[in-house]
Amino acid sequence: MLIVMDRSATSADVEGVVAAAERLGLKAHPIPGAQRTAVGITGNKGAVGPGAFEALSGVLEVLRVSHPYKLVSREFHPEDTIVSVGGVLVGGTRVVVIAGPCAVESLEQTLTIAKEVKARGADLLRGGAYKPRTSPYAFQGLGEEGLKILAAAREATFLPVVTEVLDTAHVEIVAHYADCLQIGARNMQNFELLKKAGKTGKPVLLKRGMSATLEEFLLAAEYVLAEGNPGVILCERGIRTFTDFTRNTLDLSVVPAVKRLSHLPIVVDPSHGTGRREKVLPMSRASIAAGADGIVVEVHHKPAEALSDGPQALTPDMFGELMAQIRPIVAAVGRTT
Repeated sequence: MLIVMDRSATSADVEGVVAAAERLGLKAHPIPGAQRTAVGITGNKGAVGPGAFEALSGVLEVLRVSHPYKLVSREFHPEDTIVSVGGVLVGGTRVVVIAGPCAVESLEQTLTIAKEVKARGADLLRGGAYKPRTSPYAFQGLGEEGLKILAAAREATFLPVVTEVLDTAHVEIVAHYADCLQIGARNMQNFELLKKAGKTGKPVLLKRGMSATLEEFLLAAEYVLAEGNPGVILCERGIRTFTDFTRNTLDLSVVPAVKRLSHLPIVVDPSHGTGRREKVLPMSRASIAAGADGIVVEVHHKPAEALSDGPQALTPDMFGELMAQIRPIVAAVGRTT
């Protein structure tokens, strides 16, 4: 349920609601707003009714939340959430661009690409130190050495770093080096990983699973928020369908659906969504037109030599063209870069 506080409610009133919830064995989540504060209540199996809170000081009304995902829902949090990743704001009026190599291969490779995307307008640097690969014989990433390289690239370019964490055992070390933890499509429903990532307090970029429904996607995000971490960025990266002319089917209809149901920002990954570099530019344009808060694009200065996903990586010049093409669309939808 959602407890809406009166405009005149004090911090003591809010604390009183939180204490009352805890006495009932429930969990309270204060949600400050521009006009008033609300308190989300989770853990209620139906035994506790609105009357337990309606008479408390400062309470305006008590609403039942119909969705199975509570904290992620707009019913709980009507205003858009803006997530800060190393000082870069994701959500709100800005459209952010996250760019970089699929995999960190070497210091020279990563620094070269980071400087190229920075010069062309990227806001955040992506790159994989731990790589989930379909084949056990494919390049699996450099591990901690790759994280150190990403940190060096951040120091050289001032681009905050987004990188994937694959296992609960790696959460602390990835959180030490990264500004944002990425949970990949294969791990979207790795609930222990979601909970541990949530406990770090670092922003989490959560990619949609290859066969996940929208409700399953939002419930995965709920795991992170339930740990007290509101900084979740959703990412559409394509789902598996019967089509065979792209790597996946990029479901752009999920963007306005998320905007209606949830307050969390959502970005789109057209690189994984299509698997082909010639499709990345048009699908980037379409993503922004659909209302995405940003795009995630893979860039490599030598795609033919890339150790991972070379066919979908843009060259730096192609990335520059992408930036030039999206700016008029960003302006047309009333946003900025």
